[in-house]
Amino acid sequence: MQDNTFIIDQSVSPAAIKTSPMFNIAVPFIDRHLDEGRSEKVVYFTSEGDVTFAQLAERVNRTGNVLTSLGLAEGDRVLMVVKDCPEFLYMFFGAIKAGIVPVPVNTMLYADDYTYMIEDSGCKVLVYSPEFAETVETALAAAKNQSAVVLKSVGDGSVAELAAEAPAELEPAKSAPEDDCFWLYSSGSTGRPKGVVHAHRAILYTGQGAAIDTIGLNEDDICFSASKMFHSYGFGNVLTFPLYIGCSAVLTDRRVSPKMTFEIIEQFKPTVFFGIPTLYAQQLEYMNSHPTDASSLRVCVSAGEALPGDIFNRWQEKTGTLILEVYGSTEVLHAVLGNTAAAHKPGSSGLVVDRYEARIVDDDGNTVEQGDIGTVHIRGGSVAKYYWNSPEKTAATMLPDGWLNMGDNSYQDEEGWYFFCGRGDDMLKIGGLWCSPFEIEARLIEHPSVLEAAIVGRSDENELIKPEAWVILSEGVEENEALLEELKEHCVSGLSHYKYPRWYKFVDELPKTATGKIQRFKLRG
Repeated sequence: MQDNTFIIDQSVSPAAIKTSPMFNIAVPFIDRHLDEGRSEKVVYFTSEGDVTFAQLAERVNRTGNVLTSLGLAEGDRVLMVVKDCPEFLYMFFGAIKAGIVPVPVNTMLYADDYTYMIEDSGCKVLVYSPEFAETVETALAAAKNQSAVVLKSVGDGSVAELAAEAPAELEPAKSAPEDDCFWLYSSGSTGRPKGVVHAHRAILYTGQGAAIDTIGLNEDDICFSASKMFHSYGFGNVLTFPLYIGCSAVLTDRRVSPKMTFEIIEQFKPTVFFGIPTLYAQQLEYMNSHPTDASSLRVCVSAGEALPGDIFNRWQEKTGTLILEVYGSTEVLHAVLGNTAAAHKPGSSGLVVDRYEARIVDDDGNTVEQGDIGTVHIRGGSVAKYYWNSPEKTAATMLPDGWLNMGDNSYQDEEGWYFFCGRGDDMLKIGGLWCSPFEIEARLIEHPSVLEAAIVGRSDENELIKPEAWVILSEGVEENEALLEELKEHCVSGLSHYKYPRWYKFVDELPKTATGKIQRFKLRG
């Protein structure tokens, strides 16, 4: 095979992904499109102007040359606090093509978080969008090991300004498919975020398995993701899927809201929308009182948390489109379980994606009986190599024989469909029986007066754990005794006798991560 190429071997089922021994992912993801006749096709639509595949390739080369001119060597890290914009793509793939490791991070963090990441990553260069100057500069001042070079992404003296004068040709660094390629920091839901190290070959597997085989993307699609590129879900939706397939995507740095999503949909006419369950619920409520046009969409996708079946059904009734729920993590990049247009089940995480394996095990690592709840393990080509600076976490999570402990609880029904039950520490044991908070939350959301819900465990007068409900009411609904009794009856009538909430708290918002996951541990106190 020619260097820096891959093939999909259709002689086996599922089709195997094979790469050349020398393989730099920037070449097939950026340069390949020029050889395949897409030079003038728009790959990224933005409110400030569109970017063609040819422009992307040139600017990736120029940015990679900027990094090498700064003295970075192969394997050095560049920390990116960059908003969703074309410069994110130029920096990410410019670094990879030059043999440098890009590390994009959450742009919604505090200075203390960035100080930790600067020190933990040992980055030689830090690049940030001007909007984040105050937070980043505060972080830098507190960091023990200062980055050698600090640059803004755009503006005077920025990477963009330097790139305009840099050479437009860049020879790809000599890499192997298994070499370190990029990091994504985990969400840090259980302690400090950890640098998740991925190889060059990783995003081939999500491009084929998640984007094509599961979601069904094609070259004519336009993707729009509410999730941002620093998160593994948005990273796939916007950064890797279009460049694997040759389709297009919308880039926006606007704050996510139902209003914003429909304005983007009406302006750019995307064909595929990627959201999260909380956002879909908010969009459904928004559509009740605002005229919207989502007619360009042919399919929608959900991840981040389990999607309640009620939201799936109401969305389909309202828009005529399916929401395909998929399941993944930072450590696997995107969908390893998923629903498809041809095979889907409301409330389920889906079936195992081609070229992956899954198992559900008990606390001793033994496979559980079908129908029993256990911990999900995944094996496949996009599984991370290791956690940076965390050998103990690596040993506990990246298991022998290539298995990854996802840390999530699930069960399989009699037909083999997977159902998410929550993180291990979110599970409740009531009367000696395991109970998933998601099952109770899904029941509450079925009530028209409930917009969102979260379930945690609380001790009763006998020090026994029982479910407690935290509820956000739908717009215009007010808390009163009659509503409380109605919700109690709604849960009692639709759940096993030990699962219904014993207490209800009505709140205006629930604590969430930057990617929309409910932080139940904060509700437990």
